[in-house]
Amino acid sequence: MGEEKKGFFARLKDGLTKTRNNIVSGIDSIFSGFSDIDEDFYEELEETLIMGDLGVNATSDILERLRKQVKEQGIREPKACRQLLIDGIREQMYVGETAYEFEHCQSVVLVIGVNGVGKTTSVGKLAGKLKSQGRRVLIAAADTFRAAAGEQLAEWANRAGVDIVGGREGSDPASVIYDAVSAAKARHVDVLLCDTAGRLHNKKNLMEELKKMNRIIDREFPGVHRENLVVLDGTTGQNALVQAREFAETADLTGIILTKMDGTAKGGIAVAIQSELHIPVKYIGIGEGIDDLQKFDADQFVNALFDVREGKNADAG
Repeated sequence: MGEEKKGFFARLKDGLTKTRNNIVSGIDSIFSGFSDIDEDFYEELEETLIMGDLGVNATSDILERLRKQVKEQGIREPKACRQLLIDGIREQMYVGETAYEFEHCQSVVLVIGVNGVGKTTSVGKLAGKLKSQGRRVLIAAADTFRAAAGEQLAEWANRAGVDIVGGREGSDPASVIYDAVSAAKARHVDVLLCDTAGRLHNKKNLMEELKKMNRIIDREFPGVHRENLVVLDGTTGQNALVQAREFAETADLTGIILTKMDGTAKGGIAVAIQSELHIPVKYIGIGEGIDDLQKFDADQFVNALFDVREGKNADAG
């Protein structure tokens, strides 16, 4: 585990290079460019954080905390409050206890999100992850509208060594869920992972479909632990936030899978999403491999972003 974690931290640090260049270099130039902590200093910081996709909400919380601490501690040098700023960003990333109890009890996980965000791939990676933890996993291929989705998922299921219940292209997604729930009960499956269609442009139908799936699971599998994870593409920045909001109107979202973090300068969106929606980022994806989806760790993320050596704050919080 230590080996994998270390490897992931190094990849995360590399993956966040564009975001680091976008946010951290801006912050550092403010710290070195100002000799006093004045209103202009705070304004510049605010602009840099907002432009870095941290969102208005998180930014104002971070700066409010910073002003308070600067005042309390009588700090005069801008450079002296860099660590305070980093800790403020870190604090924004915690949304209570990030919960993974679904990994330890019988659960049904609906994975939702628009097409093209890496949803099907995330289902496959998550299946592999859970299987390697000794869980009995079943995948439901309920995205029956996209011809390639079923084949792609079958390939991932095969790679992860888990069973798949699939609907033929064009079949009713809700009936796939019904069959999958029956199979999960019969086979005493620990985690049923459901890939769903992602047609947000046809929002009304998609939302109705999600509600129908939810009703079936409620009726056929009462009392099972439920997770609704929305997959968001880190490269889309503020747009990811908009999508999360729209899905939150229909489904009771319990967590976020943030993908493509290795290709984006907008990685600050991870901070914004937690702060604006109070939905925890549970997994983060930084590559194509099955191991490139990992549990999200706020300390690890902020350390990687600011290039703080792991271990320094690894045990804090």
